Amino acid sequence: MADNSKDDLLQLVKRISAYLTFKMSNLFTIASQKLDLFSVGALAGLAIAIVFTWKVFPSAPQPRQPKRQPTRATTSSGANSQTVTLDPSGASASSEDLRAQLVVDDFFQPVKPTLTQIVRQKLCEGRKVTCRLLGVVLEETSPEELQLKATVKSSVLEVLLEITKFCDLYLMERVLDDESEKRVLMALEEAGIFTSGGLVKDKVLFCSTEIGRTSFVRQLEPDWHIDSNSEITTQLARFIKYQLHISPSRPERLASNVFNSTSLEHFFGCV
Repeated sequence: MADNSKDDLLQLVKRISAYLTFKMSNLFTIASQKLDLFSVGALAGLAIAIVFTWKVFPSAPQPRQPKRQPTRATTSSGANSQTVTLDPSGASASSEDLRAQLVVDDFFQPVKPTLTQIVRQKLCEGRKVTCRLLGVVLEETSPEELQLKATVKSSVLEVLLEITKFCDLYLMERVLDDESEKRVLMALEEAGIFTSGGLVKDKVLFCSTEIGRTSFVRQLEPDWHIDSNSEITTQLARFIKYQLHISPSRPERLASNVFNSTSLEHFFGCV
C-alpha cells in the first residue's frame, strides 16, 4: 500500500515537472520581448519543484565497508615457534624487520668526533702553539721540583701528540740549572714526544726568569698559548689571540680571550 502511494506521488511530481518545462520553453520564447511577473513566478516554481524532488527522493546511502582487522598467523615446529603479524596492507613485521630497523637506527646515531677533530675544533685551526711545561705537561709544578725529577703526565701525552700533527708546537719552562734542563729533555724523550715527528728538541726552550718566558711567547707570536700561571696569561692577553689557563679546581677571573681548564686533557674532553 505504501509503495502505491509513493508511485502516485512520483507520477504527480513528474507531471508538474513536465508542465513547468513546457512553461519554461514558452518563457524563453518571449524572454527577448518582455520579462513579466508570470515568468518570474514560473522560475520560482521550477526551483521549488527541484527542491521538492530532492527532498522526497534522497540518494541511497552507500553501504559501509567492514573494517579489516589484523590477522595473526602462527607457525610452530617442535619447540621453536615464530609469530608473524600482518597489518591491513599485508606487510609482515617479523624478527628480520626488527633487526633491520635496529641497524637503521644505529646507522643514524650521532658519530662521536675523534680526538684529532676535537683538537682542531678547540684550537680554531690555529697553526702555532706555545705551551708551558710545569703543571701542564709535567707532573711537577715548580722549578725546585725539577732539580729532583721530571715526570711527563701520561694522560696529556696523547693530546700533545695530536697537537704536534698539525700545529707548530713550542714547549718552554723556567729552570734553575742545567741539570734540570737535561732532566726535562730526557723525560720528554722517554715519553716518545720527539719520535712522533712533530716536535724536535730545538723547540723546547728554557729560561731563568718568568719575564724571559713571556718574551719567548711574544717573539713567537702564536695563535694559542697554554700556561698554568694566571699572571702570565694576563700579561699576554693583549698580544695573543687565544690562551688556555690550566688552573686548580678553583676557577679564577681571567681575561676574555683566556679559556679556563683544570687540565689540558680536560679541555679537550679526554677525561
